[in-house]
Amino acid sequence: METFGWLSILPPLLAIILAIKTKHVYISLFVGIWLGWTIISSWNPLHGLIQTVNILVSVFKDGDNTRVILFSLMIGAIITFTQYSGGMEGFVNWIFKKGLMRSWEAAGLLASQYSGRIEGFVNRIFKKGSMGSRKAAGLLAWFLGFIIFVESSICVLVSGAVCRPLFDKLKISREKLSYILDSTSAPKCILFPLNAWGAIVIALLAAQGVENPVRTLVSSMLLNFYAILALLLVLGVVLTGKDLGPMKKAEKRVWEENKILRDGAEPLVSTEVVMMEAKKGVPRRALNMILPVLTMIVMMPVVLLITGKGNLMNGSGTHSVLWAVISGLVVGAIAYRMQGILKVKEITDVFMKGVGGLIPVASLMVFAFAIGDTCGYLGTGPFVAQAAKSTLNPGIIPAVIFLISCFIAFSTGTSWGTFAIMIPIAVPIINIVGLHPGLILAALLGGGVFGDHCSPISDTTIISSMASATDHIDHVRTQLPYALIAASISLLLFLIFGFIL
Repeated sequence: METFGWLSILPPLLAIILAIKTKHVYISLFVGIWLGWTIISSWNPLHGLIQTVNILVSVFKDGDNTRVILFSLMIGAIITFTQYSGGMEGFVNWIFKKGLMRSWEAAGLLASQYSGRIEGFVNRIFKKGSMGSRKAAGLLAWFLGFIIFVESSICVLVSGAVCRPLFDKLKISREKLSYILDSTSAPKCILFPLNAWGAIVIALLAAQGVENPVRTLVSSMLLNFYAILALLLVLGVVLTGKDLGPMKKAEKRVWEENKILRDGAEPLVSTEVVMMEAKKGVPRRALNMILPVLTMIVMMPVVLLITGKGNLMNGSGTHSVLWAVISGLVVGAIAYRMQGILKVKEITDVFMKGVGGLIPVASLMVFAFAIGDTCGYLGTGPFVAQAAKSTLNPGIIPAVIFLISCFIAFSTGTSWGTFAIMIPIAVPIINIVGLHPGLILAALLGGGVFGDHCSPISDTTIISSMASATDHIDHVRTQLPYALIAASISLLLFLIFGFIL
């Protein structure tokens, strides 16, 4: 494949630096894409601009890209459906009644919220001290994000929608919520790969002639230090209440200045999605949230089986996600109409409000896909990955593969793309050098997950910002120190285990 050498690194690097520095994500991505096509066009800026527009349009030529964008839009309708029907409120009340969150203060807080007596109750619990409630809220977000392992985006959106009102009332920053959501999504999905993540990895391993790809993937799970540490670090932050750097400033801002978001922040979602009130007079039934969400969860493996012709591991992840969301919407709409909660026109209106509220997310994904395609034309991934094929001490190869995977995933914003680039390189190295297959695969997958859940151009990072209704770059800046801590420890462990196994 043609590569532009070190020049291929410049576009994604520029986009990331500009996004973090200027906080203008759309412009940053556009500039990165334009630079890439200017390089491809022999440094002709006008032709680069024309090709930039063309690549943005061509995003929709890829069926998988289009399905992800449609899914991202329609998940907004799931959120508005569950809120307007009273299902979200009923679900939160059900959680507290069942004792899933053992905090009478937090339960009372929610009860007061729904009965209209918020201010006095909030003042009273803050005088008493609400750290217990804050910890319980964090544990609830972690728990909900952890148990839904079928699809990373769904678990982020569900737990975000449930926990966001609670976090706001307990004066916990939106940045903290987005960190908890993001760091329990991709890491958990790769550790419990009964989902599209497992399917793509197994398919890539099989394509490289690995005799038993399922066994190889399973052998990597306990050695995937980054994914494990990311999950444990979130839990530690929740339990101790200790914050670092930008996150500490964000928490101080909320607690002392009563500002959920910083001045000038731009939440990555319309308020019509995150602030929709339940329809007056409708019963608050948990079923009206559980039913569409459960339908999505159940339909995911069903569609994987159908598209995989009976083999779950051969199914299409994007088809599964899209049809899971469509099924959830249809089931929810039918249930609401049968209960007499919503009329057909109301269902349509709520659907369109939900879809419209997530247009910023879908737009950002178009840019993210476009810069990923641009990197493909430049040969960014293969150029970086070739560095791993130079002569190295076998003991340090797992650590090197982890670092390269981290860089590729962070630069391109895609874990699956990183897997597709690195697995064909890593498998021959395993066979030739005689390295532990599970350890090498764990290093590769862990690096991909690092980029997936902390790169500003990753769809998982984008969806986490959306689900918590926080500023996207604020989420990236506050989460990155924790991700780097987990990555640093993981690098050391991969180095040690590289000489042991």
